[in-house]
Amino acid sequence: MKKIIHIDADCFFAALEMRKNTRLKDIPIAVGGDPGRRGVIATCNYMARQFGVRSAMASAYAKRLCPSLEILKPDFDLYRQVSAQMREVFHRYSDVVEPLSLDEAYLDVSQSDHFGGSATLIAEDIRKSIAKELGITVSAGVAPVKFLAKIASDWRKPDGLFTVVPDSVETFVAQLPLSLLPGVGKVTAEKLARHGLHNCQDIIHSDPEFVLKRFGSFGVRLMELSKGVDNNVVHASNTRKSISIERTYPEDVSNVDELSTCLSDLISGLEERFSKLSTKHYVSKKFVKLKFDNFEQTTMETTISRHADLFSMPDFQRLMQSGWHRQKRGVRLMGVGFRLTPLQECAEQLVLPFISD
Repeated sequence: MKKIIHIDADCFFAALEMRKNTRLKDIPIAVGGDPGRRGVIATCNYMARQFGVRSAMASAYAKRLCPSLEILKPDFDLYRQVSAQMREVFHRYSDVVEPLSLDEAYLDVSQSDHFGGSATLIAEDIRKSIAKELGITVSAGVAPVKFLAKIASDWRKPDGLFTVVPDSVETFVAQLPLSLLPGVGKVTAEKLARHGLHNCQDIIHSDPEFVLKRFGSFGVRLMELSKGVDNNVVHASNTRKSISIERTYPEDVSNVDELSTCLSDLISGLEERFSKLSTKHYVSKKFVKLKFDNFEQTTMETTISRHADLFSMPDFQRLMQSGWHRQKRGVRLMGVGFRLTPLQECAEQLVLPFISD
């Protein structure tokens, strides 16, 4: 039986804008285009949703619904950066990670030994780690099949967790509206409703020949999904290219001596994380990232030799000092990490063709 987790960040873009500017936490905000230029809302916070503002809505209409709505331009560099950090968290628990977008992903944790193999406890720890390290909340769904994990992650949003255990799959699915099933859009849902089919239980109790006659090959899929059957697997679509650990400090760190003290703990954490990957990856570079009190950031990295000491404190100190001297101001976040190459790729690069004289 598979153990699949779906993680979905809560109002991701808006949450990051509120993290960046605490003034925005207590007002309705949205991220999107200019209402004067046919802009569209990408996402909004939950306060804005109380006024009826939604994703994909015209910005001008959103402003009519909520005149006090503050619409912000997207900061995609920030969104991509935090998305990559989220994936780093996911990979602590499983190598089988399938990103769907910047703010959501599937994880197959069937072979994970974390928390005794409990997918629910893994999901909860992921949520806690992201909240603590990245300052945003995510919701999680756990189920033995992909589509149910995705539905479950929306069950207790925001900042929630819901598990569909194997024994409850049939009961859980039976109550679901057909509009929640993958592949059932607005037009298909309306067509199903015209035939008296509103939820999965209606499909289960219908004559299979009737369903096949009305909906063709998709009818087979409908009957399978309505019983909680889904053979789709989680595809690990991205090769891991880095591993890192970082900390956001409650008070800005103002000098290199204090940063050196903080660096030691980060290196220890990196060593623990890398121990689970060392048999699969070669380290090509090490780096230190600093985010200053003005929210600007810099990353210093260096190439290392095959037999170098990966966790050499002096190496990381030199990188940290070089980065700090770029601005010489308070640091609110520091991270350390490695750039990775799969060992299989290294082996392929070392195999040279035999050339005869």
